Amino acid sequence: MRKNLTKEKIQRGEIACGVFVPLYSPTIVEILGHIGFDFVIFDAEHGPMGVESCEHMVRAADTVNITPIIRVAMNLQQNILRYLDIGALGVQMPMINSKEDAENVVRSVKYPPEGRRGLAGVRAANYGLTGPLSDYVKEANRETMVIVHVETMQAVENLKETLTVPGIDVIFIGPTDLSSAMGYPGQVKHPEVQGMIERLIKQIRAAGKVAGTIAYDLDTLRRCKELGFRYIVYGVGPMIVKSGREYLQVARE
Repeated sequence: MRKNLTKEKIQRGEIACGVFVPLYSPTIVEILGHIGFDFVIFDAEHGPMGVESCEHMVRAADTVNITPIIRVAMNLQQNILRYLDIGALGVQMPMINSKEDAENVVRSVKYPPEGRRGLAGVRAANYGLTGPLSDYVKEANRETMVIVHVETMQAVENLKETLTVPGIDVIFIGPTDLSSAMGYPGQVKHPEVQGMIERLIKQIRAAGKVAGTIAYDLDTLRRCKELGFRYIVYGVGPMIVKSGREYLQVARE
């Protein structure tokens, strides 16, 4: 099992940058790796991809040494298991509203004794052909990442308890859903929403945890760095839209 360089980077106190990819394209994954992004998140929550599509995306990630993480739609053990078995090095789980929700993710991602993930000679274990599964279990528990979203008012209220759950690598603040929960849908730069984000990251950092979020523009990215986010995500859609619009603007002047 290969090293999770993104996990190592944030553990060293550095910033790791990744990209949400909501569509099936191994080529895009390879390009993002060659550009130099640390990780890529295959969006199986809002995107149309399933396990079979994600498996080929993971293969592409392996060729360019970019960390493959999958945002899974449902906090169910068998659902999480299938994405990990294809070789994902992390699971990003939306709508984590309580300590119990977070504990379930960790248990589903980790093998015993840290969790309850089922064991088999799957792709993630090199099909059981390169060493004993007991060695693989230790490597998987060490290298896999758990990223949980805070994006509802219930999650905000229960954050103090969620922060006590061992095995969580990143607490991810989802600004779009958070803005909706606060009554300002889509207004992620509204002062009330920004104030909430600032309070949340202070709480996360005070607990010694790594905070993550999404930054769709450079001003937001700079602000995220100032606030202390260390797991920062861009989107392949905004990346294409921004460069495309700028190109067309010049072309049509």
